Amino acid sequence: MRTVLVTGAAGGIGAAIAARFAAADDRLAVSDLRPAELSTVAEKLRADHRVPVTELPGDLADAAYAEALVDAAGAVDVLVNAAGIYPATRLLDMTAQRWDRVQDVNVRAAVLTTVAFGRKHVAAGTTGTVVNISSGAATRARPGAAHYATSKAALEMATKACAVELGPHGIRVNAVSPGFVTVDSEANPVTEAYAAAVSVNPLGRRGAPGEIADAVFWLAGPEAGWITGTVLRVDGGSTAGAAGLPLHWSGETTVQTGGITHG
Repeated sequence: MRTVLVTGAAGGIGAAIAARFAAADDRLAVSDLRPAELSTVAEKLRADHRVPVTELPGDLADAAYAEALVDAAGAVDVLVNAAGIYPATRLLDMTAQRWDRVQDVNVRAAVLTTVAFGRKHVAAGTTGTVVNISSGAATRARPGAAHYATSKAALEMATKACAVELGPHGIRVNAVSPGFVTVDSEANPVTEAYAAAVSVNPLGRRGAPGEIADAVFWLAGPEAGWITGTVLRVDGGSTAGAAGLPLHWSGETTVQTGGITHG
């Protein structure tokens, strides 16, 4: 039985990740800014899976809270940094406060928890694994998401940097990058128009939180034991290309064919 710490566990993808590990009889420590919602998720985990669940509510933008979280959770074997905020802020409305809060929650907190996790395992001579939750926004900028997209791009590089330094100690660090997932989140709401625009992919459907949770569970397990510093894109193929675009031209020109006629 492992002990798994999941941040951002009060709903959506974070809650699904916690449930996936609980279904495997792992002990859970769960963190979120929203204590009431976190308690609801924790009670469901206990009722459905009969596993111990420790609730650790707090704001990951508080560096002291982030730095102390791993110790508060106990002997953590798997750290999943799923917490993230996605406010809509047009670039010309950006302020230092808005920018910094997104970076603090989405990037700095994940680095601080990983550092604490690494120090603890190195001191004990034990191994462990970290999985960060990124986003397709790490590679594609969107209106109103300069701070968010930047934070996810930074998180992916932080994942690689942590993997390089912690790998010699037997600590693996990877990331899962979801495509658009239907979560109906009160923490990070989106309009249906936005969801429809960003959820087009070759498989023709939106993802579900459980599909992201399955990927995280696999990356954290022994089957992925030789994988570190990797970003696993779980996005229905949206990274591969835009399947919904029409043909840009229905014929061929003589320049394209070299004068050869295709019968």
